[in-house]
This record gives sequence, C-alpha cells and structure tokens, in this order.
Amino acid sequence: MGKISCIVVILCMVVAITNALTCTNVNTYMADCEPFLTNKGLLGTCCDGVKKLNAAATTTIDRQTACNCLKADGTTIVGIDSAKAALLPVICGVSLPYAISATVDCSTVE
Repeated sequence: MGKISCIVVILCMVVAITNALTCTNVNTYMADCEPFLTNKGLLGTCCDGVKKLNAAATTTIDRQTACNCLKADGTTIVGIDSAKAALLPVICGVSLPYAISATVDCSTVE
C-alpha cells in the first residue's frame, strides 16, 4: 500500500510540473498582440490571448512566470510601445495582478 501511495504522489507531482506555465506558453498567448504593441497592426484577437493567459496563470508561480516573461519580451521585442503594453489589460478588460512594465518587480506578484 505504501508503494502505491508513493507512486500516486509522484504522478501528481509530475502532472503539476508539466502544467506549469512557461514563457513559450506566454508567447503563444500573446503572439497576436505584437503587431498592436509595435504599432504595426490593429488590436485584432490580442485580447483573446490576454484573457487566455490570465485564465492559465492560476497559481502564484504561474503569475510570476507570466510577469517575468512579459517583462523579458518587453526588452527583446524591438519597438514595443510601453504605454500600449501598460494599458493592454485595461483595453482588454482584464485585471492582472501585475503591471506590464519593464520596471515591475515580478517577485512580489501573488
């Protein structure tokens, strides 16, 4: 019985780890926002991705990951309009527990 319990716990841990949000996930959700945020296109389906990202980030670790990924994207994607990025949650009607900003401290996100 002890071995079965151990196996169940390990399987649960593997499932939890594989469901963790990654920057690849964040970039997939936010891909449709890049033209809007770089002033090369319209908002389009960007808000769909923002809403999906918000729904996917269900734990503190997921929210901190999303925050860090967005912060990193802001420095690596050329031409990001930081004002548009900061307003994106408002534009999309989403309440994020962090600001989309290059100066946000993602370690404080809960």
